[in-house]
Amino acid sequence: MQQAFDPAQLVRPAVFCRALLAAMEASEGRRQRRKRDQTPDALGQELKRWVLEQAIAADPEPEAFEGWLLQLVLETPGSGGLRAMCQEVLMEYRLAQYDPDFRAWLAVGAPSADKPRR
Repeated sequence: MQQAFDPAQLVRPAVFCRALLAAMEASEGRRQRRKRDQTPDALGQELKRWVLEQAIAADPEPEAFEGWLLQLVLETPGSGGLRAMCQEVLMEYRLAQYDPDFRAWLAVGAPSADKPRR
């Protein structure tokens, strides 16, 4: 059963990251069906998953989320890929704050025809 989130609670970075982590299942289904080398996709998804898990554990305040992501990058050696993933997470977080449709889609578990069935 898909976990549902209160759209109003997605303002908290940890709640947003938990919802985004659930949404990544749909992209995993698409990635597995591609007929090309999936290694770069898998590495990027794993790094993004790690960033989301760190944010869930740290539970930064909404106004401190950007600074928290920056600190994560600055404290990690060789962080080019990490910087890109942190930028992506921040962009998606900001989108969720301003786009009620994106926020609602995440809140209901990011339904997609590509999501693997359990």
